[in-house]
Amino acid sequence: MVALALPEVADTRPHFRVKRIRWSVVLAVFVLGIAALAALWPQAFTTVDPTYADPALSHLPPSPEHWAGTDFQGRDLLVRIIYGARYSLLIGVGAVVTSTVFGTVLGVTAGAGPAWLDQVISRALDILCAFPGVLLALVFIAFTGPGLPNLILALGIGGIPSIARVARAEVFIAKTSGYVEQARTYALPTWRIVLRHVLPNALGPLPVLVTLGLGGAIVGSSGLSFLGLGPQPPTAEWGLMLSDSRSYLRHAWWTGVFPGVALTAVVIAATVLGRYLQRRYERRLR
Repeated sequence: MVALALPEVADTRPHFRVKRIRWSVVLAVFVLGIAALAALWPQAFTTVDPTYADPALSHLPPSPEHWAGTDFQGRDLLVRIIYGARYSLLIGVGAVVTSTVFGTVLGVTAGAGPAWLDQVISRALDILCAFPGVLLALVFIAFTGPGLPNLILALGIGGIPSIARVARAEVFIAKTSGYVEQARTYALPTWRIVLRHVLPNALGPLPVLVTLGLGGAIVGSSGLSFLGLGPQPPTAEWGLMLSDSRSYLRHAWWTGVFPGVALTAVVIAATVLGRYLQRRYERRLR
């Protein structure tokens, strides 16, 4: 017997593509949201003054009254961690914004300007890259003195070269594209071509760099505050809290562990979100 082949019937049912939920990204956004809320409105979590000290409550372990314990002056650690998010995020965001603004201006100017200007800016960026970011920040603070504005500028200057190089490379790619060549055939002025066609494409990878740079800026700010070059006591700042806990870790481990956990959680959340945005950007380019 010969088997008859039945004609295939096309499946006309609609197919819906269900996107997989990345729980790591959801958790990262949640952590950053909590940190941002604590920075903008710490009264939503506590009404206690972070500088209130009671020596009689010195070095109390975690308990229902003090969930994260107290420090050497009897101050509630959880309250200080909540208020410390304001300074750590402010320094990190301020440093990233500073490096992004100046780096973008330098990168676009080098890529869209004449060749001699590109050489001058590129050599200046090479000089900045020759110094580690932390060392450059230390030198800057040594001349300007410690303090919040100087710390933001110091960390921002250290991040300028990476932003400027990416912006410069994106400008070169945009300059050789078809739509820019077509705009030149219409005899449009250079400034209009740069602002309307080159600059929007050069800003494409910047959200990724900003998110990835936020974690590094927060770590750098905490490290400099740990050395006493950031906000001064009795300010509630994570790096300063870690510095205060150095002498008491043997019998009061919570004074260093809980600020360190808060700092690590925010940095990991910013890195996870940045990596996710980087993968989406690379996928869009492909």
